[in-house]
Amino acid sequence: MEIGFAASQRSRLGIEWEIACVDRRSGELAPAAPGLLARLGGADAFPHVTSELLTNTVEVVSAPHLGVADAVADLTRLVERVATLAEPMGVDLMSAGTHPFSQWFQQQVTPGKPRYDTLIDRTRWWGRQMMIWGVHVHVAVEDRRKVFPIIDGLLTYLPHFQALSASSPFWAGENTGYASNRALMFQQLPTAGLPPQFTEWGQYEAMVADLTHVGVIEQLNELRWDIRPSPRWGTIEVRTFDGISTADEIGAIAALTQCLVEHFSRELDAGRDVPKLQPWFVRENKWRAARYGLDAIIIQNAAGDERLVTKDLDELVPVLEPVAAALGCSAQLAGVRDIAAHGASYQRQLRVAAANGGSLKAVVSSLVRELRDGLPAGAA
Repeated sequence: MEIGFAASQRSRLGIEWEIACVDRRSGELAPAAPGLLARLGGADAFPHVTSELLTNTVEVVSAPHLGVADAVADLTRLVERVATLAEPMGVDLMSAGTHPFSQWFQQQVTPGKPRYDTLIDRTRWWGRQMMIWGVHVHVAVEDRRKVFPIIDGLLTYLPHFQALSASSPFWAGENTGYASNRALMFQQLPTAGLPPQFTEWGQYEAMVADLTHVGVIEQLNELRWDIRPSPRWGTIEVRTFDGISTADEIGAIAALTQCLVEHFSRELDAGRDVPKLQPWFVRENKWRAARYGLDAIIIQNAAGDERLVTKDLDELVPVLEPVAAALGCSAQLAGVRDIAAHGASYQRQLRVAAANGGSLKAVVSSLVRELRDGLPAGAA
């Protein structure tokens, strides 16, 4: 099976942001997406706001841009438009990896979408559990021969992505003890989780041919890996991130992603190897970051050296600053240090719950405020 890879402008990026609809009074998830999309005029009138698996979710999608700031500005405008339409419906918007207390069995699957029907029919209980939200960042690569070496490099930094974006400490009313419960929930789907580590494009084509032949998938986008090629767009798509509650944090994490892809691309251009971890180290790093978030001690290299993830970020950001300057995202990349210094969403949610006698409704209210107003200065 031959899989083409679309021509694309190097390091151009696009961002997809999944947003949850919640009832203003109760804080519970609300099946408001079909009504919101109808008010927008449907997909033809507003193609950058779409439905998702559940009727409680809308996804806003930026146009492709060379600059992170421009992509984030797209998202912000779209969210403001959706929020304006949601207001008279008694619906608020929030973004996190999971909802703190709503129950999965009360949610409705979006009707009229055969691929969702197929997913639920195949995965049953686990598929119905997918009451989760994420952010996906696409970064264009100009040569498909670079795709899997760059993905290997990005897998080395998967725990950094996971820890910075972790925003799902609660599940169905319980404190899970994990910074990102979403990460471990999502990988239960048969085609989700960590990608195989291929050395060449032909191995990917052969695997897709095998999976198609035995009926595991019908379309490429059914491979829901944490990091995957997106041949239709000529991009690498990083899907590791939990739902992110503020546009500034999305900007920081998108800048880190864009800069790493460009950095690895430059390494390949110079004839140098991109760092690669053994699959068992990648798996362990994912678990550590999901469990401990910014307190995770991660495996740095194939030799098994270890370091606190925030310390590793302290050294990584200066290395990427020349790349960020060339891409015009220096200000956004600097936001990575703000998250590491002041706390990620999972930490803020835990603090809000503790300060309000364990109230998870207070956590929802806080997430709604963050999406609407951003974070106070110094509280990133």
